[in-house]
This record gives sequence, C-alpha cells and structure tokens, in this order.
Amino acid sequence: MNTSPATATRDGLSLGGVVSRLEVTRRRIAALQAEELGLLARADAIAAEQTARVPSSAGREREMPLRAIAAEVGAVLRRSDRVMQDRLHDATVLVTGFAATVAALRTGRIDTGHVRLIQDAGARITDPEARARFEQAALVVCERETPGRARPIVAMIAQKLHPVPLAERHTDAAAERRVWVRDLDDGMAELAAVLPAVLTYAIRDRLTEYAREIVAARRRAAAEAADVAAVRGGADTTGDTDGTEGLPLVGLADNAEGATPEEPLAVEPDTRTTDQVRADVLTDLLLTGHATGPGFDGDLLPGSGVRARVQVVIPADTLTGTGTTPAELVGYGPIDPDTARRLAAAAKTWERVFVSPTTGAVTHVDTYRPSRAQRRHLDARDEHCRFLGCRRPVHRCDHDHTHDAAHGGPTTLCNLANLCLRHHTMKHATAWSVIQLATGILEWTSPTGRVYPDVPRRMLEFTALAAAVGAAAVGAAALDAADTAEPAPF
Repeated sequence: MNTSPATATRDGLSLGGVVSRLEVTRRRIAALQAEELGLLARADAIAAEQTARVPSSAGREREMPLRAIAAEVGAVLRRSDRVMQDRLHDATVLVTGFAATVAALRTGRIDTGHVRLIQDAGARITDPEARARFEQAALVVCERETPGRARPIVAMIAQKLHPVPLAERHTDAAAERRVWVRDLDDGMAELAAVLPAVLTYAIRDRLTEYAREIVAARRRAAAEAADVAAVRGGADTTGDTDGTEGLPLVGLADNAEGATPEEPLAVEPDTRTTDQVRADVLTDLLLTGHATGPGFDGDLLPGSGVRARVQVVIPADTLTGTGTTPAELVGYGPIDPDTARRLAAAAKTWERVFVSPTTGAVTHVDTYRPSRAQRRHLDARDEHCRFLGCRRPVHRCDHDHTHDAAHGGPTTLCNLANLCLRHHTMKHATAWSVIQLATGILEWTSPTGRVYPDVPRRMLEFTALAAAVGAAAVGAAALDAADTAEPAPF
C-alpha cells in the first residue's frame, strides 16, 4: 500500500491543510446559499404583500408585482425574470415547508444537492406532521451520505411515511404512462417514455446485456480473424504472396461473387461504443424483434439466454398480502405491492433477508436452493460498492477481504465487503485504508488521516425512520455504535 506522506502545494499547504480549508469553505458556501434562499423567499413574500393590496378584480394587474420583483432580482443575479419567478417560489416552499432542511444547509451539514432531493421526495407529502417526520428522517441520511446514495433511501422513507398508500398513488401514476418524441438537430430525434420503474430498469438492463453479448462476439470475431491471418502467414513458405498479408481479416469468402475461396472478404469493422450498441439494439428489438449489429456474425434471437437483472426487496407482510409496506427496486426506490407480488410469483429463486428489529442490520439470509450463503448475505447487506459515495451494484463488484487474505485475513462475513474494481484497486494501491466494525460498518481512513464511517444502507434507513417516529434514542445508539465500535472479531 502506498503510504507516502502528503506533499505541500505551491502555496505551502499540505494535502491535509487543503482538505481542511475545503471543508470550511464548503460550509461557508452552504451558509451563503441558505442565506440566499431566505432572501429570495423574502422577495417572494414582498411580492405577495403587494399583490394582496391589488383589488381582486384587477385580473392581470395582480401578476405585475411578482413579475416586477422577479425582473429586478433577475437583473441583479443575471438571470431571466421567468427563471427568477420559479426560484422565488421554490425558495418560499423550502423556507416555509422544509425549515429544518434549510437550517441544516445553513450550518453546512448538507449541501444543495441534498436540499433538492429532500424537496423532490417530500413535495408530495402535504400533511404537515407527516412531512416533518419525513424531513427529520431524511436529514439523518443526508448528513451521512452523498446525494446519489441518499436518493433511493430518502425516496423509500418518503413512501413509508406518506399518509396515502403507494398502491393508490401508483395506480394513478401508471395511468399517465406514455411515449413521446422530441425533435433534435441534425436529423435526430429523442424517443422517451414514462413507464413503471420495474419495467424501465428491466429494459435498460436487457439492452445492456445484449450490448455486452454483441461486443463480446465482436472481440471473438477479431481474435479469430487474427488467428486466420497468422495461420495463412505461416503457411506461405514459397515466398509467393497474393497481396493480402497484414489485412484485418474478419472472415473468408465462401463462393462470394468475384472472389476465390482464398480471398479475404471485406467486412466493415464494428467500432460502435457501448452506448451506441444499446441504442441500436433498442431499435432492432422494436422494429425486427431481435438484436443485430455490424461485425456480429449471428442474430441474438429471443431465448438466447440474455435476461434482465432486477433486484426487488419485498417485506414479508407485503409478500403475503397482509401488509401494504412498499417494496423496493434496488437502485431506484419504492414500487407498489401488487407489482412486487407479481414479480415474486414469477421468480425462480427467492432469498429471505432477516433484519434486526433494533438496528435494521441484515442478520441472516437463506434461500430454498443451496448456494453461496456468504455472498448472498453480503449482497443483501451492501447492495452496492461500499466505498464512500459509490453506487455500483453488487453484481458489478468483487467480494473483497477487508483485511487482505494474503496477510491472513479470513473469509468471514465480518471481513468481507463489496467493492467495485475502481475502489478495490484504490484500496490496495493508495494510502486509503479500511477496517470493518460490527454489523458490517466500514471505517475508511483517508491518506490525511480523516476517518469516514460507511454504514450499511438498511441500518441507516432504519435509524432515520426511528428518528421520524419518535424512537430517536434507538437510532442515535446505533449511529454512536458506528462511530465508537471496535473492529469486529474475525
């Protein structure tokens, strides 16, 4: 592991000094952003006061105070008056409806990315008491996680604390499903759709799997062509040549018009990116029913073994139909119980996840079919790469030994965690280090000596919900344990 000391920058600051000043600067910026929100909300309130003095029958004149104030604020901030009208409204919503969130921003405990996701997730909770509980729980998460990681957790909290059941809201939302086209420049257009989240994620995953199959086939074809070229080159022992040596052969002609069996058949190489392949596969599937592509010597027909990967977490009472707690599409957030039960009915394998009733930590995983129990437990516990802020799903990660196996680290649950290739490599090649505490909490130490705990997602969600329903003491004890716990015994 690289343990070289931090080097000084041009102005004499060490890396530790740079990080410390960045932390202070970020808090100052957050405080100023909170102050700006308050000023914008006050400008909106002044506009409302002026509007109230306009006779109710004045009609269009009632719009003028807000438009005039938005124009002046926009002139100062170099923004259009239309944009500023929206910002004034949003500021008022935040200051009046999410006061605790603005207070957390003012003290630098969160940033504007967290503010936006709390506002987006809580906007549909109109009951003041329910929204206050949601906000309290959401802040527990946002003060510890990046906006990207916090988003699905906050979404689940919002669904669980919403007074209207998700099943009712999903039915109304599903009625709005649609497909539309937006024209773009240069002869292009954008195809968009609003669909149930489970279907959307399954479509994207299936496109990705098809794209990987096509790219893999392309590589195999290139390797076979190289082998053919090598064999042909080795067979030419007379010194004669037909002028084809060195060509990037993809295949040989077989009774092609104007070609002998020994001549190379020119095939345009497939140089598409993965994104381009995904887009082409989508087009092929919709228009022809199967995926094709340049440089690929066979169609990927239905039933070729490519399937979507969808991970859904379903509470037991929801699965049996005795409860209405939302299920979760991992990586997205809550889905309605009926959809979850239909998916469970079609699944070949179910995995049961047991969680602690006091901390929310995953304690045990089993299945009806014997499999690698440790990996099931880790995947259920981690859900994604466990480096700070990373969301790469577990099926794209390695099961890493926290204490290196080469140095005696055992293969036990308290010494394993999911890390993506990027962070797995960084753990071994840089001065970042990690130890594992109780219940799967990872404690990362940066090259400058700062310590960052990474709490398993479900424990963090449990603690946040406990804070919202008045069991804050339980949640605080769990998080205190995360900060003070000793490394777990192997």
